[in-house]
Amino acid sequence: MDITPSEAYKLFLEDPDSFNTSSASPADCLEVFRQASQRAPNILCITLSTSLSTLYNAANDARELAQDELPGINIEVMDSYSATPSEGMIALAAARAAADGKNLPECLREAEKVKAKVNALVLLDTIRYVYRSGRVPKIASVIGSALNVRPILSVSKTVHFAGMVRSRKQGIERILQMMRDRLDKRPVHVAVTHAYALEEAEKLKERIAAEFNCIELWLSEFSPVMGYACGTGTVGTAFYPEDDKKQ
Repeated sequence: MDITPSEAYKLFLEDPDSFNTSSASPADCLEVFRQASQRAPNILCITLSTSLSTLYNAANDARELAQDELPGINIEVMDSYSATPSEGMIALAAARAAADGKNLPECLREAEKVKAKVNALVLLDTIRYVYRSGRVPKIASVIGSALNVRPILSVSKTVHFAGMVRSRKQGIERILQMMRDRLDKRPVHVAVTHAYALEEAEKLKERIAAEFNCIELWLSEFSPVMGYACGTGTVGTAFYPEDDKKQ
């Protein structure tokens, strides 16, 4: 809350094994709902995938508590089935709908549209830390680190292994090819993200800008919560096509 992601990653590099995360509690969520209720009578809370975090459950518990405390405030809680900037794209779709004057159900529908087609691809610089997310056994991460391989992960409801490469260059090429295959030259919304790897992320952004028909293209930094499992050096993309053609 009071330091930047880059500052958090510096602490991570100093002592990775002492870097921990915890989910927000129902009380934390309720306080956010209280603050939001001062600004608007309708609240849409979009959370991390339930397969990655308990935040969705905490927000729903807070929603139940808010029914008595905040009468007249409508609260919807939505599982994004995602994380990283792909979750942000879902939230942004809802925010844009709200800015256009649409009501809560309409905002929810706009968010659902993006949720159904957004993709996230992430290249880890090391497999060393990913066991902490519960996605791979610790021994596998130790062996993978010793072999110096880099996994590519996709995020859709849960985290999936999308491939393994020997070098960052191979990983970037694989991600770009996966984007080509899924987009088929359609106009696209894209976010490039990184964990303490700004230079690499900027290069990836330049390549995407040169090759794809981007309606919007922005650069963001992984939250330290993601960096906890991914480690520094991680780069990736989140994207979705402008039309509703199935991928």
